[in-house]
Amino acid sequence: MSDIEAVGAAIRSARKDAGITQEILAELSGVSERTIRSIEAGTGTSSLASVAAAAHAVGLRLAAVA
Repeated sequence: MSDIEAVGAAIRSARKDAGITQEILAELSGVSERTIRSIEAGTGTSSLASVAAAAHAVGLRLAAVA
């Protein structure tokens, strides 16, 4: 699993644990539902800002890995 896929899986898991839909996460994050689907699948070219917003909305924090 790539880092991108791992981040998407973590966001998906946190979203499900929070009991919210992709649509609600999109609204909370200020991005489209399509972007949320892409982030969770680890596909596409979502911006770092979009990924960070989605992560933040479900209580996750992105950290650099050296």
